[in-house]
Amino acid sequence: MNSAKKIINNPNACADELLEGLVLAYDGKARKVGKRSIVMNDLRPDAPALLVGGGAGHEPIYHGLVGKNMADGAACGDIFAAPPPDIVLEATQAVNRGKGVLYLYGNYAGDVLNFDIGAELAADEGIEVRTVLIHDDVASAPAAEKHKRRGVAGLVPITKLAGAAAASVDSLDELERITRKAVANTRSVGVSTKPGSIPATGAPTFELADDVIGLGMGIHGEKGVGLIPMCTADELAPKMLDLLFGDDLELNAGDEIVFFVNSLGSTHMMELLILLRSARPILEKRGLKIHHTMVGDIVTCQEMAGVSFSITKLDDELKRLWDMPCSSVGYTKL
Repeated sequence: MNSAKKIINNPNACADELLEGLVLAYDGKARKVGKRSIVMNDLRPDAPALLVGGGAGHEPIYHGLVGKNMADGAACGDIFAAPPPDIVLEATQAVNRGKGVLYLYGNYAGDVLNFDIGAELAADEGIEVRTVLIHDDVASAPAAEKHKRRGVAGLVPITKLAGAAAASVDSLDELERITRKAVANTRSVGVSTKPGSIPATGAPTFELADDVIGLGMGIHGEKGVGLIPMCTADELAPKMLDLLFGDDLELNAGDEIVFFVNSLGSTHMMELLILLRSARPILEKRGLKIHHTMVGDIVTCQEMAGVSFSITKLDDELKRLWDMPCSSVGYTKL
């Protein structure tokens, strides 16, 4: 397989240089903090803080989800690597306004380890930290072992809801409660047709034959539920939705949902819209009411081709928070 072409400078400086570019994209609304963190300039005083984070290479997440009624800041790791504890701490210090900080990130071993150490360092400075892990990927573990699941594209609606809560509530307890509800109400499943690449080498992150689809694959190429023959959008959409419907999120006729169709990087909008066309009648046949549809490439892995579906079930509280406008480089809702 040919190495991926990338218009970059030093391959080993990609994470630092992309963060500097990201800060510029915020047009003065955000700033770089310390080694590799980004924080909004205009933070609500005397309020609990929402801090997200993870490895670079998946832009615009996580650090592109910092914004108005979104995350207050983000700790950025190297390419496909968790942010180290010192970066987590610098970001925690920058977003803290005396009401504590909620960590929100995907359930990956490196992130858990480093954020936990960052929380301990913050506690030594008198900063209260709570943690909510995102584990929305139904293909990565059975419902009885949800704590083992990966965090994938559901992080976008979850961060949007948590960001709206952080802009509204006055206690860390309330922010944690609402964020846990958003996680509990979100499920995702993804498929892959082509690997992404590692910028430092151009090498693919995994191998996948041209005539198959990786059903349930993670955003780095982690194992899913299996390989299926390459198929049409009308054939693939029900297979993906069956995995979501077969999980333990109770979805009944009349329930309102957010439905998110995400590209893993190089899958074009044409394909996303055709898949949305295939999925929407299936959702409606079950009596689900689509309150909001999201379509785009927000959770990516370089040139990785593939798509994910995410469903977030709304109740009255989450619906009110969803309807709040938000703005960030990665996702904006007017």
